[in-house]
Amino acid sequence: MKKRVVLCKPIPGKMTEQEKAEKGLLYNPNRTTEMAAYRFKIQDSLYEYNQLKPSQVKERRDFLAKIFGKIGKNCNILPPFKCDYGFRIEVGENFFANYNFIVLDGNFCKFGDNVWIAPNVSILAAGHPLDMQDRIDGWEYAFPVTVGNNVWIGGSSTILGGVTIGDNAVIAAGSVVIRDVPADTLVAGNPARIVRKITAKDRQKYAWAPQDQPRNAD
Repeated sequence: MKKRVVLCKPIPGKMTEQEKAEKGLLYNPNRTTEMAAYRFKIQDSLYEYNQLKPSQVKERRDFLAKIFGKIGKNCNILPPFKCDYGFRIEVGENFFANYNFIVLDGNFCKFGDNVWIAPNVSILAAGHPLDMQDRIDGWEYAFPVTVGNNVWIGGSSTILGGVTIGDNAVIAAGSVVIRDVPADTLVAGNPARIVRKITAKDRQKYAWAPQDQPRNAD
């Protein structure tokens, strides 16, 4: 695990804006120049990342290894990809994200092994208060997002801060996920709701070529 990135200088007897953000408290990034400077640094780096050729899979993975807090050996995120800080993003083995993947990582966003993400998916850990004056004054909040193993997130889905997605879950295309998703379930809609459990019968949903029939298929 990499050494923790500290953006803000310690304040004796008080919490920094970074510490507030990572504890899920309201924070104001306009009160410090360090957070803005780091965001620009990462955004400039991702500008270079997004110029890499589609065939440069290893180069993209190695590039992200310098930015992410944790990364598996097999990681492929197709450009364009955008995030705010990078070091709060952790991905496991066999991670794949298609075009236009966006992560607003004001808090930690952790992904397990074998997570596949379709195009135009947004992970929005950060948000703004409902109160108008608080927004104008620059206050924000950020809640962590945790995605388990073997999860598939369909195209144009949005995952909001504070959500945990259980192992083997499937998020249908176009879903807006505002609450936790149990393991082994299919969710869909806005806001996303549980459609049903995923079972062994789901292997029969699609047509198999004779030579590819699963061993345990009926």
